[in-house]
Amino acid sequence: METNKPQKKKKWFLPLVLSLLLSTLLIFITVFTSSSSSSSRLYKTRVKNELPHFVESKLKVSATSKDPVPRLAYLISGSMGDGESLKRTLKALYHPRNQYAVHLDLEASAEERMDLAKFVKNEPLFTKLGNVRAVVRANLVTYRGPTMVTNTLHAAAILFKEGGDWDWFINLSASDYPLVTQDDLLHVLSSIPRNLNFIEHTSDIGWKENQRAKPVIIDPGLYSLQKSDVFWVSEKRSVPTAYKLFTGSAWMMLSRPFIEYILWGWDNLPRIVLMYYANFLSSPEGYFHTVICNAEEFRNTTVNHDLHFISWDNPPKQHPHFLIIDDFQRMVDSNAPFARKFGRNVSALDKIDSELLGCNANGFVPGGWFSTQGNANVTVPDYNLKNITTLRPGPGAERLKRLITGLISAEDFHAKQCT
Repeated sequence: METNKPQKKKKWFLPLVLSLLLSTLLIFITVFTSSSSSSSRLYKTRVKNELPHFVESKLKVSATSKDPVPRLAYLISGSMGDGESLKRTLKALYHPRNQYAVHLDLEASAEERMDLAKFVKNEPLFTKLGNVRAVVRANLVTYRGPTMVTNTLHAAAILFKEGGDWDWFINLSASDYPLVTQDDLLHVLSSIPRNLNFIEHTSDIGWKENQRAKPVIIDPGLYSLQKSDVFWVSEKRSVPTAYKLFTGSAWMMLSRPFIEYILWGWDNLPRIVLMYYANFLSSPEGYFHTVICNAEEFRNTTVNHDLHFISWDNPPKQHPHFLIIDDFQRMVDSNAPFARKFGRNVSALDKIDSELLGCNANGFVPGGWFSTQGNANVTVPDYNLKNITTLRPGPGAERLKRLITGLISAEDFHAKQCT
């Protein structure tokens, strides 16, 4: 009896130990699997909720200036024989608050370009304030070619780098002329949002699809020192599908945030579109328009007007009419701040100087920063710099206000944005 007891104990002890080991193992596996599964779900949730960090996400549209009186940055460009016209336009546009870049292309002689540079350097008013700069490294600009776009971008980059805190960039030519004083213009612009971009545009490119978008052109100005017309490649291309084409006027007033975007191009759209328009006929009438209307940040900032009075044939031809004195009243009635296209030293400019701008003997336009006191022979005095924020708007401000107010308060204002 005594000898059988240890054997019975061994029979039930071994199964008990095995069952305990198996239970422990099952519990461990269950806990591990559950923990692993929950941590996996947690990890997946975190990955799903976390957006990737790209450089582009850190580049935001810059805020606009809070200065009560805006500042403008002008490009005034010309070609062979335009030197004197460019000087006259510059003086008529001059205001101490603004910034100016003047450019004569390589078709102008070295003597003419040097004369313009000396004029800028030796004019006491420009020297004192340092707000006028001649583009010394001149570009070869081909009419209807992309070199007109690159020249505009070049000047915008110079003004962006060296011109301080301006609010709008305006591109003009030596054959443009103002119809209002800078005091009138600055006064009206001080009351509107500074993110607005005045650029005439439409997506209805019509005949331009077959005659400009599909043909491929080459601009010799991109690689040659000798000026010649663009030429065509035999092959044609399809219309882009990655973005929508827009067209419009080559003359515009663009906000500083948009100029910053088009120079930096942090989402690459400006560069991609620029490469496309390198082979596009009359690219200045499409590049900026296509970029702004395909950029989400800016498509709702457009005002569909180029701020110019231009006399066209109906239907329009390649060139507008040259404006003469008989067009004077139509210019005034347009309420536009600029007009084009003028010949050199035409009587219409003299009439604008005397009746709309009140130019002094030196060609500068009086305003809050200096006064002729009714004497047109008075030259620009050694004025007090504190006066440059004082504006004296005249009748031109009322005309311009009617135009701007009518544009931005129209019922179809938003309907005309990038459509």
